[in-house]
This record gives sequence, structure tokens and C-alpha cells, in this order.
Amino acid sequence: MAELKRISAPDGVAPATAYTHVVMGTGRFVAVSGQLALDEDGKLVGEGDPAAQARQVFENLRRCLASAGATFDDVVKLTFFVTDMAFMPAVRAARDEHMSAGRLPAASAVQVAALVGPEFLMEIEAFALLPE
Repeated sequence: MAELKRISAPDGVAPATAYTHVVMGTGRFVAVSGQLALDEDGKLVGEGDPAAQARQVFENLRRCLASAGATFDDVVKLTFFVTDMAFMPAVRAARDEHMSAGRLPAASAVQVAALVGPEFLMEIEAFALLPE
């Protein structure tokens, strides 16, 4: 795991509650493309169910990170693309199953008009930093 410094409350900025404002470190960079709620056979998981889709997306992220020798402890940035901000509690719950509150990465959440298909409620990408 890369040595990371997290700053949740930089001077003059409101404290972060569900993310970390700044994550710094050195090491090898890993970018994981946005993941959808597809199982290993490419079938949708959780049609119309944001919690089920979020759990599948985080499982896909975990597998992608593992393929690069990384874990969620190495993640420095998550970007959440959701078709409805009402899905964010389900996304955060799935995230919290994989990440501890003291090790939250920097994060952004964006509501989008559509994803690659109307059946998808969210897409999440991750950036990780591994030791050199």
C-alpha cells in the first residue's frame, strides 16, 4: 500500500463528511474505468434496484483493482455518475462495505441524464496509487 496523506479539512474549506478533500502520495498510478452493474457474463444485476447495482459495481471495482495488485485501501479518488441523486445513499452504503470511514478517498458525484444504456442507474470509476 502506498503511503498516503489525507486532508479532510483544509484551512478555509468546510470539513468533508462522506469523502476526503485531498489525498496525496507517490507511487504507481492505477486507473479503473467506470464500472456498471454487469456480472461476469455481461448480464445486468439489479434491474431498477440502486442498492443491488451499487453492490455489483463495487464488486467489479474490487476485481479490477485486484487485477492490478490493488485494494480499496489504495484508492485515492472515486467518481460516481448516477442518473438520480436519490441513489447516493445506496452508493455510499456499498462503498462503506468496502472502505473504512478513516480511509475515504477524494470523491465526486455527478447526476447524468443517461449512461450507456437506460437500464444502468450508475457508473463508478476509481483511481488508486500503489507503492513504487
